[in-house]
Amino acid sequence: MKRATAARKIHSATDDLNDLVIDCITDIKGKHIVKLDLRALNDAPTEYFLICEGESSTQIRSIAENIHARVKEETGLRPAHLEGLHNAKWVCLDYFSTVVHIFHWETREFYGLEDLWSDAKITEYEHL
Repeated sequence: MKRATAARKIHSATDDLNDLVIDCITDIKGKHIVKLDLRALNDAPTEYFLICEGESSTQIRSIAENIHARVKEETGLRPAHLEGLHNAKWVCLDYFSTVVHIFHWETREFYGLEDLWSDAKITEYEHL
């Protein structure tokens, strides 16, 4: 019984983190927000990918910085890894259960993460 309760709490915390990250993205007008639920896939690197795009390196950097600051302030969590802020064409924040990818639209199209993980359950947040 204790394991089931602990699993629900972890899942709830991950859902809360995902909701907070999506809110952070919309704060800075990030576009084409998608959540890939990877939990049912074998050998998935994480439970969720949150993917969005910005129109410029300045906007991409601002989205990443907003996520980093708000998640730290509101949950105490820091990403295990943060990469890509310098060029800001693809910034990645790794929160273990959720990995956030913030792309410039051309870079997103080139790498096609949604296509690579097309077996995942996909939720689009286009009209937030």
